[in-house]
Formats: sequence, structure tokens, C-alpha cells
Amino acid sequence: MAAGGGGSPSIVEYFGGEDGYRCGYCKNESGNLSHGMWAHSMTVQDYQDLIDRGWRRSGKYVYKPIMNQTCCPQYTIRCQALRFQTSKSHKKVLKKMLKFISKGDVSKVVSEEEPMDSHIEDVVPSDFAYKSESQVSQTELTPLNEDHAEGVENEDKDKVATKEEVNVKKVEPGSLQIPVDTDAAGPGEPSHSSKTVHAPPKPGKGADLSKPPCRKAKDIRKERKLQKLLQNQMGTLEGSPLQAGQQALLSQNSKTPTNQPKSIEDFIFVSLPDDAPHKLEVRLVPVSFEDPQFKSSFNQSATLFAKYQMAIHKDTPSECGENEFTRFLCDSPLEAENPPNGPECGYGSFHQQYWLDGKIIAVGVIDILPYCVSSVYLYYDPDYSFLSLGVYSALREIAFTRKLHEKAPDLCFYYMGFYIHSCPKMRYKGQYRPSDLLCPETYVWTPIEQCLPLLELSKYSRFNQDAKAVDEGRIKELGRVRVLHKRTIMPYSVYKKRRKGPSDEASVQQYASLVGQTCSERMLLFRS
Repeated sequence: MAAGGGGSPSIVEYFGGEDGYRCGYCKNESGNLSHGMWAHSMTVQDYQDLIDRGWRRSGKYVYKPIMNQTCCPQYTIRCQALRFQTSKSHKKVLKKMLKFISKGDVSKVVSEEEPMDSHIEDVVPSDFAYKSESQVSQTELTPLNEDHAEGVENEDKDKVATKEEVNVKKVEPGSLQIPVDTDAAGPGEPSHSSKTVHAPPKPGKGADLSKPPCRKAKDIRKERKLQKLLQNQMGTLEGSPLQAGQQALLSQNSKTPTNQPKSIEDFIFVSLPDDAPHKLEVRLVPVSFEDPQFKSSFNQSATLFAKYQMAIHKDTPSECGENEFTRFLCDSPLEAENPPNGPECGYGSFHQQYWLDGKIIAVGVIDILPYCVSSVYLYYDPDYSFLSLGVYSALREIAFTRKLHEKAPDLCFYYMGFYIHSCPKMRYKGQYRPSDLLCPETYVWTPIEQCLPLLELSKYSRFNQDAKAVDEGRIKELGRVRVLHKRTIMPYSVYKKRRKGPSDEASVQQYASLVGQTCSERMLLFRS
């Protein structure tokens, strides 16, 4: 069963297009435009499908930039974690941390290639127009009844206006069964929006990703020579066993050349001397006040958040208190799931705490989803800015994604939030290669090398160059949108007939087109 396939359904309350609010990038006071909805609860599979359509969460508020109208278009970006290669600037950060821990070196040399103090800061609490949680009682959000499919079909087919209500089947609390869409992606199959466009790049516009990476001629010649030597040895010694020393030498020489670039793991998981002056420990803690580790470290974590916000984002104490911290980085709509075929830690929202010598110096807020680790936010102790914790934590999260992949093969991407090309200081995310950007019109993934020339011409761009391509997940049948009304689950076609007052079809149509057919049939749209 795919993650998100069982348990309670997602319940969302759609607000429609929001009025413009302050942009955290260009500082336009009302230029940031988005659609928004409040997620009372959400399965990890539904959120995975939503971010693959350009949505993003901040606490329980889920929003989608209006790409062709907002002042700074924000493109969803993901890194192909399994193929990730560290750049020179990334290696500098990893070496700097290693020297600090093992030798106490506090070198403050910072690479000019990317901002070392920035990382996954798409939404700053003071910049964001939060929607307060609607005053909806929990009773109204608890579905008790579900319409018979047969009764619904009869009502839809009835050509004569009738005042009779559709028969409603009552079910016991907790036994609600939500039909599974046969067209939805199954285990091991990322949703339709996960498709990647691989068109050949134009001359001079980057490497051809369909070909293997370039290798030094010297390494190729050496490998050919070793292979030839191995063949000759095997030929002359056929029928007679090789001596142990010869066999070991030939086996060793026939392996991949040893001067391959180092991986992230080579820098992170190294043996430290017994007398190392510092100790760094990274702990993964579920975001839940029922978790002992999360509860015991809450005060320290909240204090660190306030220190970071005031120093880096110039917040006032009232803007970054415990309530703001909880709403922004502790409240999550994601329901924790722990299926047998998933990672050992399960799916859901987590804080990845960086403990240095017994105290928290940084916290990476992440969501672990069926196909990715999604980075939400990072805050750290400004006193340790010299360690470039923004970049270091991103590299640790990529390594963590690769580790989770060993147990959950479908989980192989690292989502970095939004890439904003029109804001130069936010372009550093494009340095985590290979990476893809999401086409804002067809929701297919496109290698970033093919997107950059288009973004140089226009800050808003459709990346899919097939003019005939359309959004494959677009809404096709509005009547099948799931609605939760008066504690009853029903298709919109039935709700539309029962509704009293002005029509809300335009709002429901907009909601369905933004979340797509699959999510609109799986999630419950709350209607009062």
C-alpha cells in the first residue's frame, strides 16, 4: 500500500486567491500573490501530490503562488539526491565543519559562489499573511456518513427535478472507507506530475544529461590497459589457478579508478580522533508534543528560533515568541504514517536537531514524504554563522535522503522549496545539481539547465516546450470532487443539488483545477 493510502482522509478549507501580501524577496508590499487553503489534516501522499503541483505549506496553511501574476515567481525545485555531486564550495563547507570538530579550527573563509547563511527560507513568519485557523468545531470535521454510490448515480441520472434526498448510509465512527482512485499512482510510481522532460540542450547550454559524465582521458587509458592485462592474464593462465596475490591484484586494479570525486558521506561519516575538541550529533525528532525528545527540547529550540529570527530577519520579540514558533514550525497537518515498506522513522513532519557539545545550534524542519525529503525551514545560532550551517544542513539532508532510499526505494528526491530566479540571492539553490524545476503549466519536471535560458528572458516561463502538452492531472469531472458537508461525505454533484444559497461552483472549480483531479477526489473539501 502506498503511503497515504489508509487512515483518515485529508480535510481542507479553500480560501481562493489571496490578496497580495509583502514579498520577502523584492520587498514589494503587496506583490506576492497566491492561492491558499487551511489543511485541518493531510495524508503524506496528498501533500506529495500537492507539492508536485506547486503547492507548499507553512504550518497548516498550504499555499500556491499565482505564478504569472506574483512579483517573484517561485518554481518548485528538487535535487536528484542519488546522483548529487558535491561542488567545490560544498566541499569547502564540509571540510570546514570537519576541521572545526576535529581540531577546533574556526576559519571564517566563505565561498563567494553561494550565500552560506541562506537556506530554505521561502516564508518568513513576519512577511507572511497567515490565515487564522477557522472556527470550525472538531465535530463538524469528523465524517460520520457517506452516500451510497448507487444512490448518487441514481440522483445524477435523474432527468426530472425532485425534492427527494439521496439515501445516506450511516457508518460507525472510524470505519469510513474512502474509495481509491484506480488511476492514482501506485507504490513505486510517482504521480503523473513527476514526469521529467528530457529534451536535448542547445549547444553551449549545459551538459547532455542523457550521456555519462565526462572522464579524464588518462583514467580511460589506464582502465583499458588494466582490462587488457586482465584478459591476457586470464588467457595465459586458463585452466590453471591464479596465485592468490595475482588474483587480488588483478581484482583490485579492475575496479573503478580510485580518484573518483568524494561523496557527501565521505566527508560526514569519518572517524574523528579521540581527543577531538567538539562533538556534533544530529537527532531526528518527530514533531509531536507526545514525543519525549521533542517535548524536552522544545524550550531550547523555541529560544534558538527567536534568537535567529531577531538576528537574521530583524523580528521583534513579539513576532517570534513560542506561539509564533509553534504555529509556524511545530503545527503540521501531516498525519504520521509508518508502513512496513517505508523508512524506519516513518513519514510525517520532523525536526532534525544539530547538537554541538550538548546544546542545539541548528534545527532543520523537514517533511518525509513518499518520494522525497522536503525541506521546510532552517534556523540556527547566529554565533555559529562561520560554519555555514545553511549549506551544511542542506548537504546533510541530501545525505539523509540517500540513507532513507536504502529502505524506501521510491524516496530518492530532495525538495528545496522554491527557486526564485528573479531574486539573485536565491539562485544558489540551482547549485545543487542535478536538479529539476517544475513547469508551472503542465507540472512536468525539467532539468534546470534547460530552464535557465528561458528565465533569463522572462521571470515567468513555461518550461515544457511541447506546445500541445497539457496538464495531465487537470480536473475532468467537477462532479466527482469530494465534499464534506454537515459531517457527510458526498460528491460535489450531490452537494450542488442540496446547497442552499448562491452557487459556489466557480470557487470549487478553481480549487479542483489547482489540486488536480486525483487529489480532488481523495481529499475532502470542507463546506459549511
